[in-house]
Amino acid sequence: MNIPVDLKYTKDHEWIKIDGDIATIGITDFAQSELGDIVYVEVETVGEELNKEEVFGTVEAVKTVSDLFLPLTGEILEFNEALEADPELVNSDPYGAGWMVKVKISDNSQISDLLSADGYKEVIEG
Repeated sequence: MNIPVDLKYTKDHEWIKIDGDIATIGITDFAQSELGDIVYVEVETVGEELNKEEVFGTVEAVKTVSDLFLPLTGEILEFNEALEADPELVNSDPYGAGWMVKVKISDNSQISDLLSADGYKEVIEG
């Protein structure tokens, strides 16, 4: 299982890459493997200010649909439009080309609530 140490994580299986006050967010390798073949990613919240743990979109796999939860309060700046034509990028490259949204962080204090790679590993190993 690939869990890059330079990222932050949530118990809901999102990863977060922090760059100044911008966070790039996607789902983890573990999450995409549990979901199976991803056929659609829907994010209709671009331009909206959402609170931590609010639903910012959904990911649809062959057998299920899952909500995507925002790990940090902020404004959804951008959706990875490559996923519209090629949603399986989430399966093939979850930490790279399969990123989902970019968010302008409103409350930097929430970053300390995120999990490290080791903390996330403990979550999935239960």
